[in-house]
Amino acid sequence: MNGRVYQQEIAANGFSVIENVFTDAEVDSLIGLIQQADSSNETFRKTKDLFAIRQFLKEVPDVVPAIFTPGLNATVNELFGTGYQVVKSIYFDKPGDSNWFVSYHQDLTISVKDKADVPGFGPWTVKQQQFAVQPPLTVLENNFTIRIHLDDTGEHNGALRVIPGSHLKGIYRPETIDWAKETEVSCNVRKGGIMIMRPLLLHASSRTTNSHKRRVIHIEFSNQELPAPLQWSELLQ
Repeated sequence: MNGRVYQQEIAANGFSVIENVFTDAEVDSLIGLIQQADSSNETFRKTKDLFAIRQFLKEVPDVVPAIFTPGLNATVNELFGTGYQVVKSIYFDKPGDSNWFVSYHQDLTISVKDKADVPGFGPWTVKQQQFAVQPPLTVLENNFTIRIHLDDTGEHNGALRVIPGSHLKGIYRPETIDWAKETEVSCNVRKGGIMIMRPLLLHASSRTTNSHKRRVIHIEFSNQELPAPLQWSELLQ
């Protein structure tokens, strides 16, 4: 792995795709562990168009050693160094006949244990009994997300569409996108590959048109402590 190339891509474009981080056997093992999970908990969301597990690593702890393989750990350490910890995790299963789509947005919130009035943090939202708040930009600029792909994913089954470099422009409202200046890229990732992205990268996902499902494990990392009394809700050292 040429870590410097990936670092340069992430710095300039806000994302990078690295193939073959997980073997087919490792991916199949992850899928098996997820299928064994008790889906009755309220952190599980199941509709015709989407199955999602919030607080994924807490809800399905057996996947932790299967996710943090020597290969993934080496990738994180080479690209970002030590000191980062997991602060949020979600599992997405988008069925082959799904009409679910997500329009362009940035990931502007973090998940915390309890609501507290702290300068620079706000507005607040609550989703499935989980507090989320928009932190100062410095927090978002240093965080990163890894998306582990359990299926081949392309533009016809919900691969992320992104605007390279948009993570460098602060809060970037989707309605202000100037398509005369911006370029859209589809982040196609094969089974076992990962996509690394900055939360401020503008990204979207289209409806599925090829009847192929798309399963992704979404994990957010941070190297920052939150000001008291705020605490990360899913801190995993």
